[in-house]
Amino acid sequence: MPQTFTSIVKIGDFILKTPALAKVVVPVAQQFINFSGYRKLGLRFDDLIEEENNVAQKALGRIAADESYARNFRMLRAHQQSLTHHLLPKAQWVKPEEDTPYMLPYLLEAEAEVKEKQDLDNLELVK
Repeated sequence: MPQTFTSIVKIGDFILKTPALAKVVVPVAQQFINFSGYRKLGLRFDDLIEEENNVAQKALGRIAADESYARNFRMLRAHQQSLTHHLLPKAQWVKPEEDTPYMLPYLLEAEAEVKEKQDLDNLELVK
């Protein structure tokens, strides 16, 4: 079963609220982020979200124009770096404090709308 963005956020909140889990999972997650290397290409985490679904398409349509432009620039620059097999200079890497979720609120909102539409489409009237 594919995970929804809402369920992923709930799992993350549960892990962060449970001290024992947070003590184990957060360092592992930080190492995973470091090993993945997307920040070395100038990307933020939300740039990695798959665009080929309706929820992501709605969310992308709702982000601000300047954020959309910055996202497209990051994607083009990362593709260019990947094609040339180079990383950005260390000064241009995305820092952890800059890697904030800019698309998550829009994803959650669009996902809630899709769920509400599905619920209303499957509504059965009882006489």
